[in-house]
Amino acid sequence: MAKGKVYLVGAGPGDPGLFTLKGRDVLAQAEVVIYDYLANEELLEFAPPQAERIYVGKKGGDHTLSQEDINRLLVEKGREHLVVRLKGGDPFIFGRGGEEAEELVAARIPFEVVPGVTAAVAVPAYAGIPLSHRDFTASIGLVTGHERDGKEESNIAWDKLACGVGTLVLFMGVKNLAEICRKLIFHGRPAETPVAVIRWGTTPRQQTVAGTLESIADRVRQAGLKPPAIIVVGEVVGLRDTLNWFESRPLFGRSIIVTRAREQASDFKEILQRLGAHCIEFPTIGIEPPPSWEPLDAAIARLSSYHWIIFTSVNGVEFFLQRLFATGCDVRELKGLRLCAIGPKTAEVLERHGLRLDLIPEEYRAESILDGLSGEPVTGLRFLMPRALAARDILPETLRRRGGPAPQPAAPDSPGVG
Repeated sequence: MAKGKVYLVGAGPGDPGLFTLKGRDVLAQAEVVIYDYLANEELLEFAPPQAERIYVGKKGGDHTLSQEDINRLLVEKGREHLVVRLKGGDPFIFGRGGEEAEELVAARIPFEVVPGVTAAVAVPAYAGIPLSHRDFTASIGLVTGHERDGKEESNIAWDKLACGVGTLVLFMGVKNLAEICRKLIFHGRPAETPVAVIRWGTTPRQQTVAGTLESIADRVRQAGLKPPAIIVVGEVVGLRDTLNWFESRPLFGRSIIVTRAREQASDFKEILQRLGAHCIEFPTIGIEPPPSWEPLDAAIARLSSYHWIIFTSVNGVEFFLQRLFATGCDVRELKGLRLCAIGPKTAEVLERHGLRLDLIPEEYRAESILDGLSGEPVTGLRFLMPRALAARDILPETLRRRGGPAPQPAAPDSPGVG
């Protein structure tokens, strides 16, 4: 009997936000992840760092592994490991999940299916097309536009589908689009029936071409639309002009490079993505500890000699508190000190630790900090500023010019001024 187990997990249509909670939980336990071309690689971040990742993607004319080889791989890995087979959309809707499950049963390997949000539903929704609508249709059909190669007869009853189903959603049909439209018209579907072809649906790369059964093939060809794409046929496609929410977002179609440090890029990236942008992370700086903690530890040892601590960044707060706790102290050591934070995020981190701030300047300028001191004389006050090695000197220099203490001799990574 096999010791391992295989989970056939639907990765959803492309937007990682549509991945299921159960899929995420299963991925977090994976020892091996075998993933497809249409599975968003961002989802791999949910898997443990040590998990083996195996790409088996298939796209037109370029198969990393044949389906038979994928089946053998699942059996081989599934005998001893917890395997997640990550498949685009839903594994049991034109995803060959049934075939893979049959192989696992034959090999007596336990398996479970974790359904995913199918592209048949999600992609039209992101294009502003509801598949059902009381004013237009009460029936939906899911159809493959590409049957098994070498098959002599089709299993698709085009004569029944043409007029028997209100909305048709076709997978993998771009290459056969002209023939599909011809068959539907031949079997009675009006040539003026609205059609939409949606490429890379639910992602920032989404592209939609609309037309009719008579015109769509030419329009898709002129637009250069290639797979992967979903085809929607039916009167509901006409609602796209009114309900097109996803492609109407202000930054849709824009690609933006986010250069912030990877640890701090996520919030900014999320804001841009909500506005429709395609974000590319390209950090131009890294956040690392200084060569020596000695200057900061020495400053912490004499905290009572300071009047103010000025935090200029979230990183400064995090590193300062780490060293405070590492030296056996806690936030009680800050009693009597006045605290300043530049920027709302910096202030938020301090407040999460129960620290009340005395000053949050409206602008990130030395003058704003001095204005915030409410006319208090700077002469004789001692300021501690935990900050980056390469930080600008304008703030400490301005404080010195206004009567602050002369700088202490210190290594370049000193956390502040005297």
